[in-house]
Amino acid sequence: MKTVIENLSEIFMEAFEKAGYDKDFGRVVVSARPDLCQYQVNGAMSGAKQYHKSPMMIANDVMANISENEMIENVSLVAPGFINITVKDRFLTDYMQGMLTTPECGFEKTKTPQTIVFDYGGPNVAKPLHVGHLRSAVIGEALKRMNKFYGHKVIADIHLGDFGLQMGLIIHELSVRRPELCYFDESYQGEYPETAPFDLKDLEEIYPYASAKSKEDETYLAAARQATVELQEGRSGYRALWKHIMNVSLPDLKRNYQRLDVDFDYWLGESDADTYIPAMVNKMKDDGFAYISEGALVVDVKEDTDTAPIPPCIILKSDGSAIYETTDLATLVQREHDFKPGRVAYVVDKRQSLHFERVFRCAKKTGVVKPETELSFIGFGTVNGKDGKPFKTRSGGTMKLSEMLDLVENAVNIKDADQMNANEVLELKKIIGLAAVKYGDLMNPIESNYIFDLDKFASFEGNTGPYILYTMVRIKSILAKLREKNPEAIKGAKFGTITSASERDLALSLTRFSHTVTEAVKKDAPSMICSYVYEVANKFNVFYHDKKILAEENETALKSLVALIMLTLNTLDIAIQLLGFKAPEKM
Repeated sequence: MKTVIENLSEIFMEAFEKAGYDKDFGRVVVSARPDLCQYQVNGAMSGAKQYHKSPMMIANDVMANISENEMIENVSLVAPGFINITVKDRFLTDYMQGMLTTPECGFEKTKTPQTIVFDYGGPNVAKPLHVGHLRSAVIGEALKRMNKFYGHKVIADIHLGDFGLQMGLIIHELSVRRPELCYFDESYQGEYPETAPFDLKDLEEIYPYASAKSKEDETYLAAARQATVELQEGRSGYRALWKHIMNVSLPDLKRNYQRLDVDFDYWLGESDADTYIPAMVNKMKDDGFAYISEGALVVDVKEDTDTAPIPPCIILKSDGSAIYETTDLATLVQREHDFKPGRVAYVVDKRQSLHFERVFRCAKKTGVVKPETELSFIGFGTVNGKDGKPFKTRSGGTMKLSEMLDLVENAVNIKDADQMNANEVLELKKIIGLAAVKYGDLMNPIESNYIFDLDKFASFEGNTGPYILYTMVRIKSILAKLREKNPEAIKGAKFGTITSASERDLALSLTRFSHTVTEAVKKDAPSMICSYVYEVANKFNVFYHDKKILAEENETALKSLVALIMLTLNTLDIAIQLLGFKAPEKM
């Protein structure tokens, strides 16, 4: 189904063209003044300069070319040149009937699908997920779902940090603690043990210790760097240890992402791109892009239009080892080889913007990606505590992601918990807690920092995930009662006459579903969908208090009300699935 705005725009674009103006000025938008009208056209103001006419003259010319039609109830002109539009109730009900009886509420998939790789997650192996990993996972998952719903072929890759200095630090620290292990004997010829000489708890202690020590001991850091080089060069004992680290770490990472209801099509990492590095480096050299500077192999990425210094992109360090820029470029080579994407989008901390600017420029300049391939940096802000600083534990340490989720779930207050068994309560807390966390994050513009306010996020009142779920469960409860009391009203649900302002307001919001999702996808903005579901939930609750649905005695009127609440539930259900959470059957 075409969106309402597309249908209206066709009428006004044709009117602009008939009046002798560029038809693009006839695009319709949602009214900024809903007290005055439902939609408006602002193109007369935009065209005034081009046509050397006043906006009012242009708007009057356009108005003269609007004929009576089945969509528009009223068109009016307001100074300095706004064209205000109100649509017919019958058009709204017909449109909603189409939404109710077609898959996905009538959403029309894109006619130009492309292959998109979303790079999100990005955890370092051997470290537990912490609060700093939350936004990449939550935002990336929402964008993946939104684009898949839109009709694109979407590939989600976690891009593990599994081949860099953190591995060298762990290997070196193990060599200090357990030098007798066969992995450190270069003359060892036998099979390496199948069981790792450490467990997850050991790794979670070893890495922070080694990382802290490397910051104060240059000799220790140099040894860790050498271990990193030898790992990347294929030293057999180090590769065996690396496999152990991966086998111990990955199950825990997967459990945590599963708890967030975040999944990936590929669990690839820096190590998977390693085999692409030699050929990539040689090509950059042969093509004259890469050269030696202060011992390192670099590619210049500065452009004439730059107003600030842009350092060159480092391809290999002076010791020959690869760094983040190397593996990110090699990963692009790999993705081009495997997927041939039209777009690669990185959901990462906005403080990495310079890094990705250099990588993107280098990739384009050296032919790592095609000129038409879109490389997108989707930088997000930080999760802060009420003090405005990055969210921490009470003791001041970095909070594990699992601890944050525990906090939220424990803060969820289930009203009738005493009437449920323990497993039901636990499951309900998980569902509501996840909605609280994801909605609390996604309602903010991606680039903004936000305050993690536990009491607010877990509340069933206001602009929160639990409030959205409560509204949906209220609708489910009404429909369940009607199935028992009057099943024919459910089976025969059909839109009829709109009889109140609250119905009309809800109808207008519902008919904007497809437009909202489309705009959110185009702008990489899950927050637009959050704003939409909050608007729909609010308007439904006003309607609910205005109309006594279960007490309605007129069968035709009841079936129309049922159609409206069914469409409301369907729309909200799709929207929250795009955001990455779901609604329970009862609360």
